[in-house]
Amino acid sequence: MESIGVVVNPIAGMGGRVGLKGTDGKLEEARRRGAEPRAPERAREALRSLYRRAPDLSVYTAAGVMGERAARDAGYEPTVVYDPATAADAAVDGPASVADPATAETTAADTRAAVRALLERGVDLVLFVGGDGTAVDVATVLEEAAADETPMLGVPAGVKIYSSVFGVTPADAGRIAAEFDRVEAREVNDIDEDAYREGEVRTELQAIVPVPVAPDVQSGKQVSSGSVDSLAAGFAREVEPGRTYVFGPGSTVGAIETELGIDPSPLGVDVWRAASDTEAGGSAESGGDGDSTGRPGEVLARDASESEILAVLAEPITVVVSPIGGQGFIFGRGNHQISPPVIRRADEIAVVASGEKLDGIDSLRVDTADAELDDRLRGWTQVRTGRFTTRLVKVF
Repeated sequence: MESIGVVVNPIAGMGGRVGLKGTDGKLEEARRRGAEPRAPERAREALRSLYRRAPDLSVYTAAGVMGERAARDAGYEPTVVYDPATAADAAVDGPASVADPATAETTAADTRAAVRALLERGVDLVLFVGGDGTAVDVATVLEEAAADETPMLGVPAGVKIYSSVFGVTPADAGRIAAEFDRVEAREVNDIDEDAYREGEVRTELQAIVPVPVAPDVQSGKQVSSGSVDSLAAGFAREVEPGRTYVFGPGSTVGAIETELGIDPSPLGVDVWRAASDTEAGGSAESGGDGDSTGRPGEVLARDASESEILAVLAEPITVVVSPIGGQGFIFGRGNHQISPPVIRRADEIAVVASGEKLDGIDSLRVDTADAELDDRLRGWTQVRTGRFTTRLVKVF
């Protein structure tokens, strides 16, 4: 490979920690909630990994935070082939800002225009930074330009990532870009964010594209079937009085919440404190929403953002998560609200999954954007699979 095209969606992932489950159509709300950009730093991490292995590559990119700045920070002297500010000068909406990722006003149209400019330079690979929406934009242009033999590879920065075109981590994406020698067809999927925010996962296949082949390109999400009732019952039976539980998204964790008498937010994060022995007082058990079949406790936050979680935490703390089917991520995909500050407050991480789900996962993965924390989380961990059963699984 002699040249690479780089395009960054600078607002990708901004809705994650503030509980918006995506940024499409929610940028101003994300900013109002105090969201901070994460894509530019993810781009720098990927390009630094690439530069260590391929410093002589010709890099073509878009201006400012759409790629130029990250490429220069990594050590490259990139050629800028598209400037969103210049392109917007003649538009009625006024000029786009590419100086500060916190105020970037780039759009999907800018992403598509940048990819067209990259293809005109004949790049050997399009490396993009974003989520599924960005992947769809890149794939659309490849199809329109009849450049369906040009491979694409994603640096994960979005809130939800259902496509199988991304490196597992930004550093992995950079390494794969430098070292791949063949490609294979992979799926680009996107999700209806409005339905997602209401607790419904509605995905649609958007494209089949060539992607560099490597073990560290993530699989597409798969839906696991099978009962988790026994797992949920076993977990609920062992709830510790007075302990605070941070319940991550997903149906498996949701089954535990239901067993405890909590009305779960299916794709959000809930915080619940089990009643102490004194508070329980031998009275009839009742869950956080008054369900008489649950256990005594109090819902402290429902469908919470990172700041809302941190505001109600009280030790001791357990974070309960289930891996994404087919991918194995327990942190860093779809649960950005459970951020490094939240994880560091916890004295216990409980991973739960049915045996059937684990059968489709070769390992667990973490990608919190905090290298020290990721290293701490890696290693062997017990995954609860049933009422009394566990399985030892490696976290990478």
